[in-house]
Amino acid sequence: MSKYIKSTLAVSMMMAFYGVSSASGSICVGYGPQTPRDIDNDNGKNKQIYSIAPKYENMNLCNIHFHKNAEHKAKDFSIYAGSGKHGVGGGYKCAISEKLTNKELIPFKGNVCNGIKPGDTIEVHWVFTSCATQPGKGLGSCLSKSCANPNLRVESQVFTVVNDAQAIDFNKFNYAGNKVAGYYQPKALPTDTGTPVTFIGSTTGPSYNAKKCSSVQATWSVRPQCAKVDINSLAKWCEANPFKEHSAHGVRKLVVDERLLAEIKD
Repeated sequence: MSKYIKSTLAVSMMMAFYGVSSASGSICVGYGPQTPRDIDNDNGKNKQIYSIAPKYENMNLCNIHFHKNAEHKAKDFSIYAGSGKHGVGGGYKCAISEKLTNKELIPFKGNVCNGIKPGDTIEVHWVFTSCATQPGKGLGSCLSKSCANPNLRVESQVFTVVNDAQAIDFNKFNYAGNKVAGYYQPKALPTDTGTPVTFIGSTTGPSYNAKKCSSVQATWSVRPQCAKVDINSLAKWCEANPFKEHSAHGVRKLVVDERLLAEIKD
């Protein structure tokens, strides 16, 4: 592969990660399945097919980041937050976010992740790659000069943020330099929030919509239930983490046109 092609692909993947697309038209003609979606709806008519990525245990963790509100939709996170502005303030909220105690909603002293507050919903993405790369900042950490077209897998969990030290410690799911069977891995992933829904799709980003699609393919594994995460632990993670992530990303509007969705088969 020429240096030009490698460079072009790398730029394309970086654009996809940060929500920048050069495609236009009434709908994304010629693009593969898109993300995010309603994971309770199995229907999809997109004819582009590619293989499901290996299990995350057999891939390298390359990035962790999160979005303000859920990008995906499911029974447990189906409260519409609105369309938002440039992806900020849109998406979906957990049902449990409206049933929190006054104690769980006590304001946090200080600025958490550039504006996260108790009661907010976040969707966390652990991104894995087939490339032999180390975890780091952005999608650029998921590819290399010798591995410019990797298989990607995104493990996803939706949380409600609470001010409660007894809730989940976010750093339990962080990367701390650990390898398992030769692969870079997070310390753990959520295991008690339902069986993940697995499907093929794309990278997400607030600039994408039905007219502007991502060309980067990814396998998704989205857990269908919300969990509560302690805001104190999230604040510590945003202050210092290997991925240089200090604030929430915006969300892409839910993809509903079945021509842009793959059928969920599992």
